[in-house]
Amino acid sequence: MTGLVGQYGLALVFANVLLAQAGVPLPAVPVLVIAGAFVAEGRIGLASLMLVCVAASLFGDTPWYYAGRRYGYRVLRTLCRVAIEPDTCVKQTENTFERWGTPSLMVAKYIPGFSTIAPPLAGAMRLPLPLFLAYSAVAALLWAGLPVALGALFRAEVEAGLAWFETMGAGALAVIAGIVAFYAGVKALERYLLIRFLRMVRIGVEELRQAMEGPEKPIVLDARSPAARRLDPRRIRGAVDVDIAAPRSALVDVPPDRDVVVYCS
Repeated sequence: MTGLVGQYGLALVFANVLLAQAGVPLPAVPVLVIAGAFVAEGRIGLASLMLVCVAASLFGDTPWYYAGRRYGYRVLRTLCRVAIEPDTCVKQTENTFERWGTPSLMVAKYIPGFSTIAPPLAGAMRLPLPLFLAYSAVAALLWAGLPVALGALFRAEVEAGLAWFETMGAGALAVIAGIVAFYAGVKALERYLLIRFLRMVRIGVEELRQAMEGPEKPIVLDARSPAARRLDPRRIRGAVDVDIAAPRSALVDVPPDRDVVVYCS
């Protein structure tokens, strides 16, 4: 990797950051750390490196912004279906954006899950493009600045670590691949068990329709976040908005013998 950065320099950094920000599961931090070591050695200019990181990040984020602006909530659901933790992806992203507002985009790249969903969410929320670009540029500087600074500060350790890594050869790659595969397998098992449990307590659309036309209508709770309700205003007729953090407040006047149906993002 040191040889690649040394040979292709800023072009490799640009390509790596662009692919990472576009959603390709390709880590950019190792290349940025090595580039930081090169900055300390005078082989790469700091201003040029940061400019390349910002430009590549914006090129990767802007298409997702426009996708969110055009297709709205469907883009978020699609991205979260392929995320490593899809069951919490949408909810965590909405809660972060709802709590901190648009300035949260500046730290989005440091929050797992939010970094992927933030650009299309900003588009879906109709954030003006100049404001999105400004926040994303600051986010790119903060995100790239830390590994570059660490690489510059610990350039000797970086060189020693890379030398050790190269001596391990294919064995190092096998260990890393095994760890990633194990983590992905655990998450897949957790998701399978969750879906299996939900299938036992889930109610279908027609079954719910029939129940709501009966004499004892179930209580329907809309547990989506305020951001999700704005992005997708469609709702089940008669549903009661509920804060998932304090659901009891919506059930105070509900008789204990009534069925309760909850739906969310």
